[in-house]
Amino acid sequence: MSITTDYAPATVSKPKKAYHFIRDRISNQEYTAGYRLVLASIAKELDMSVVPVREAIRQLEAEGLVTFERNVGAHVSMADDTQYRDSMATLAVLEGAATAMAARRLSETDIRRARAVNEQMIESLDHFDPRQFTALNQQFHAVLFTKCVNPRMVSLVDSEWARLAHLRASTFSFVPGRARESVREHENIVRLIETGAPLDDIDRAARRHRSATLDAYLVHEHPHDTPGLPAF
Repeated sequence: MSITTDYAPATVSKPKKAYHFIRDRISNQEYTAGYRLVLASIAKELDMSVVPVREAIRQLEAEGLVTFERNVGAHVSMADDTQYRDSMATLAVLEGAATAMAARRLSETDIRRARAVNEQMIESLDHFDPRQFTALNQQFHAVLFTKCVNPRMVSLVDSEWARLAHLRASTFSFVPGRARESVREHENIVRLIETGAPLDDIDRAARRHRSATLDAYLVHEHPHDTPGLPAF
């Protein structure tokens, strides 16, 4: 699932169109780990030459979503636990910063929207579907960070969300009990933004929220490891 739609189909460049096309299918797991990316087929589907598709593949390779091997071609990267940990740690930093940088630009409508999505998440807990919860979780956080004053930061957060979707369809599949804690933390972050709390406090709250999910996963999957991300 793509988190933001920060480009207009009529005006976006062909390489970027190809990039979003491939990335979205990796995120949606239409292209699963190991899936061979045939550039000519993708180019034909998008009605463009292979050149912009190749450029998109290079960008996705730089982000770790695609692996390219000489004489073999491109395929969706295989997931491993280390990559997941690294992406979660990276996202904690990026999303915390982006949320803080967007905080002063959020309107009352944005705040209501964030709370409405969080309410949907709360209502879904009684009939818990990890994928649906994760999709709503993305919507909630997108409301809070997409007005970040630095568009490059938004793009980086988007890329890490896409990478995580490829690595784990839903962390909440592994730690469903974390979901109830997550929605409570959401309200805390919204309240900090609403009351004009110092940006450092908003940043730290958003980082702790993300790191707590990783910690819960690590305790579940690696009970003998010591979890925890740096507080910064």
